[in-house]
Amino acid sequence: MGPSRSKKRRPTFRRLLKTSGVKLENKMKNREMKQQNVAKKQRKEQKRLRQAVKGVSLQTPCPLETYRKRPEEEEEETEGATASSIALTAEERRRLRVQKLNQKKKIIAGLGAAIISDPFSNMKRVKELRGMMMETDPSVAVSVRKLVMVSLMEIFKDIAPSYRIRPLTTDEKAVKVKKETQLLREFEEGLVSQYKFFLEDLEQVIKDWKQKKRKRSAAVGLHSYRGLAQVAVRCLCELLVALPHFNFHNNIIIVLVPLMNEPARKVSELCCDAIRKLFQQDKVGGASLATVRVISGLVKSLNYNVRPEVLRTLLSLRIKEVEVKKDLESTAPKKKFMTNKERKKNLSRMQRKWKKAEEKLEKELLEAEASESKQQKIKLHTETLNIVFLVYFRILKKAQKSVLLPVVLEGLANFAHLINMEFFDDLLNVLQNLIQSGDLTNRESLHCVQTVFTILSGQGDALNIDPLKFYSQVYKMLPQLNAGVQNDDVIIVLRCLDSMLIRRRKQVTLQRAMAFVKRLSMLSLHVLPNASVGILAMNRAIMQAFPKCDFLLDNEVQGSGFYLPEVGEPEHCNAQNTALWELHLLQRHYHSVVRRFAAHLTRGAPSEGSAALGADLSRRSPPELFEDYSIKDMTFNPPVAAPNSKKKDSFVVGAALMDGDLQRRADAAMTAAGNTQLDFTAVYTDTHAH
Repeated sequence: MGPSRSKKRRPTFRRLLKTSGVKLENKMKNREMKQQNVAKKQRKEQKRLRQAVKGVSLQTPCPLETYRKRPEEEEEETEGATASSIALTAEERRRLRVQKLNQKKKIIAGLGAAIISDPFSNMKRVKELRGMMMETDPSVAVSVRKLVMVSLMEIFKDIAPSYRIRPLTTDEKAVKVKKETQLLREFEEGLVSQYKFFLEDLEQVIKDWKQKKRKRSAAVGLHSYRGLAQVAVRCLCELLVALPHFNFHNNIIIVLVPLMNEPARKVSELCCDAIRKLFQQDKVGGASLATVRVISGLVKSLNYNVRPEVLRTLLSLRIKEVEVKKDLESTAPKKKFMTNKERKKNLSRMQRKWKKAEEKLEKELLEAEASESKQQKIKLHTETLNIVFLVYFRILKKAQKSVLLPVVLEGLANFAHLINMEFFDDLLNVLQNLIQSGDLTNRESLHCVQTVFTILSGQGDALNIDPLKFYSQVYKMLPQLNAGVQNDDVIIVLRCLDSMLIRRRKQVTLQRAMAFVKRLSMLSLHVLPNASVGILAMNRAIMQAFPKCDFLLDNEVQGSGFYLPEVGEPEHCNAQNTALWELHLLQRHYHSVVRRFAAHLTRGAPSEGSAALGADLSRRSPPELFEDYSIKDMTFNPPVAAPNSKKKDSFVVGAALMDGDLQRRADAAMTAAGNTQLDFTAVYTDTHAH
C-alpha cells in the first residue's frame, strides 16, 4: 500500500492563472470606478464655478466652497433663529449664558469624575468629553472648549501609566490571555487611541490660529482663535513636562519647538519654559536629545534667524554628569564569569550546574539594577553635546553679526569644560579675533575670556599657550564695571579671575597678580555692596595664593618707578610701588560685611586670630557671596537695624517759657482786643461820602 495522499488539493498552474486574471480584472474595474468618481467631482466643481461666474453681476459673490448642511443642522439653525428673534436685554442674555455655561461645567465635571474613578471601564467617556471640543453654541463655545481641553489634559496626566505602551504584535493578539490581562490591553489600546486624537485636536487648534482659518459652523470667531490656541499650547507644554516617558512625546516636541520662535510673546514664553523644565528634570537624556535635534533643525532651516530665547534654553541641559568622578563601585574591576573550559577543569558536574545558575541570576540582577544605564546616559549626553556645539560653531562661523552671538558665547562658557580638544586651537583663534574686533559688549567679551580660561584650566592645561592678551583685555575692562552699568557682569569677572589667577597660579607672575589686586580694590569703591563683597573675597583668595602680595599693605616702595594706573598692561603698571589705601575707606562702608572684609584684608588676610573671618564668609566662594548678598529683591542683607526711638516724656507748653510779668501783659492785650468793637458802618459811610 502506497503512501497516503494528502486530502488538500494543490493549486494547479491553470488555476493560478485563472485567479490572477480575476484579480487583474478587479483591479482594472476599481481603477475605472475611481477615474469616473474623479471626473464626476471635477464636472460638479466646474458647474459650480460656471454658476458663480454667471451670477456675479446679479448678486453679491459668495464663497465657492459651500457645504450642504444636514437636515438636523438646518432645524437647529431655524430654532436658533426663532429664539434669537425674540428681543432679549443684555442682562437676560448674560443670565442665559451663565446658565448654559454652568450646565456644561456640570457635564464636564461628571464625565471627568467618572473617568478618573474607574478609567478601565469608562474609557468611552473620554470620547464623549473630547466631542465637547466641537461645541457649536456661539455664546459658550469658546469657554466650553477651553474647559474641555484643560480637563482632558489633567485626566490624561492622572490616568496615564508610568511606562510607554507598545502596540501588540499579531502573534500576541492571537494568544489567549486572562480576563484581567485582556481588560488591561483594551484599556491601554483605548488610552493610546484617545490620547492621540486629543493631541491631534490640540494641534489642529494651533494650526487654525496660525492660518486664521474660518470654521464652517462659525461658532468661534477669528478673534477667539488666539485664546484657544494659547490654552492648547499650555496643555501641550504641561503634557510634555508631565509625561516625558509616554507615547507621542516626540510628536509634542515637534509641535512645540517651532512655537518657541513664535512672535506672540506669551506662546513663545510658554514653550521656552516647558523646554527648559524638560531639560532640567531629564536625568537619562533621551528626551533632551530628541529636543536638541529638533532645535538644531529649526535653527538651520530658518538660517539662524531665530529668537535668542530659543538657544538660551540649551543652558538648562543637565550634561554635567559626564564629568562626575567615578565612584568606587564603578572603578572596581568587574567580576568575570567562568568559561566552559574553566568550569570543566575546576568544578564537578553538580558544581558546574550550580555555578551556571548563579551566573544567570547575577546577570538578571545586573539588568534589573540598570547597571548599563550610566553608560547609556553618557552616550546620550555626548551625542546631545555634539549637536549643541555644532549649532554654536555654525553660528560663530556664519552668523557672527547675529543677535544669537551673546547666547552662543554664554553657552560656550557654560559647556567649555566638555569641549573636545580637537577644537581648541580653532576656537581660541575665533574668540581672540572676536574680542579684538571691538564689536562685542563687555558681557560678551567676558564670556569669551571665561571660555578660554575654562578650556586652559581643564583639558587644555597641556597646551603650550600664553593667553597674555586675554589678561590684558580683562584688566582694561575692570574700570568699566561700575554701579552705573549692569551689576551682573561682576559675577562673570569673578569666575574669570578664578580661572585666570587661582587655578593657573603657577603660570602667573607676582607682578600680574599685584596689578589685579590693586585694580580690584579700586573697583570695589564704585560698585554695589554685593559686588564689593565678591571683589574683596577674590582679593583675599589672590593674596592667599600669592603671599608676597602683602607688599601692597606697606607704604614702602619695592623698586624703581611710579604706579601708573592708566596703563592697560598689568605687567608694566608698577603695581609694587603703590598701596591699598582703598581698604581704609572701605572700613567706613555702610555695609557691615564690606567693613569686615576690608578690616580682614588690612591685616594681611589671616586664617586664624582675631582678624580672621568667620566660617560663614571664609568657606564660600566669591560668586556665592555675590549671590548671597544680592539686592535684586530690594532687600538689604544683612537687614539694617531700626534707629533708637528717643521720645520725650513731656512736651513744654508755650506759657512755661514766659515769666509772670510778660504773661500778665500778654493776657491784658488779648482781653482788650476781645472787648473792642469795630464800627464798620462808620467807615462805609465815610468812604461813600467822599
